[in-house]
Parts: sequence; C-alpha cells; structure tokens
Amino acid sequence: MRLTIICPEAHRDDANHYAMALGSSEADGLTYGEPSWQDASGNLYSVASLPVSDVFIERATSTLNRPEWDVDPYGISMAAANRAQDRVQVWQPTDDTPEPPQVSPDAILALVGDDPLALLAAAFSPAGHSVILNAVQLQL
Repeated sequence: MRLTIICPEAHRDDANHYAMALGSSEADGLTYGEPSWQDASGNLYSVASLPVSDVFIERATSTLNRPEWDVDPYGISMAAANRAQDRVQVWQPTDDTPEPPQVSPDAILALVGDDPLALLAAAFSPAGHSVILNAVQLQL
C-alpha cells in the first residue's frame, strides 16, 4: 500500500518528530523537507509518499511510544509528535468518498492510493483550477 502525506508548512517540524516516532532513526526527521506545493490561498505544503505496511495506519493512529533507539538526550519531542498526530486525517477511497479531501493549513492529510500525483492533484485543486507544483503551474 502507498501513503501520500501532505503536511502544511506550519506543522512541518511537529510532523518530522512524528515521523521519527514512527520511524527507525533520526533520519526520519527529514521526511518533510522544504515545502514545494502551494494551494490556491498561497499556503505551502511539504509532501512525502512512501510504501507502508498494512498495519502502518493503525500504528500511526494509535498511542505513540518513544522508540527504543531514541535515548537520552532525546532527539524526539513526543509532545510535537502528538500534536502532529492530532492533525492527521487518514483518507482511503470508498464508494461514499471516492475523492480525497482538499488540503487545509490545519490538517496533515494521509492519503491511501497507488497514484500519488493523481491524489495530490485532487487534494490541491478541484477540476478547473490550477496548482503550483515545484514552480510549474499545471491546469487541472
């Protein structure tokens, strides 16, 4: 299964702590890099897309525990990780909701699907609007 995650710029630091809490090393703290996506209101977003196991979503939405590899002095702020987790909205296509939700500067969207670019296009822009992708404007 593939998960495409859209993180508002304002929540990027918290989301990187969340990624470390779910990941295997401090390198996971680089998951959400410089924002390269922009919505119609000018809000910026970082995006990550990765294959995940079938149990990842359950693990990511359950109570977070500090990973064993994060020892004193701790690299992960569990408070930041929990703040990010509270903002996560998981979407999977169903008959009732075949299209992903629109981006919001208040939510971290986690979209399940095999075509990340199609998910991003749908989440950033309803048909007939444009979206900025890495400084290239696309008409959708």
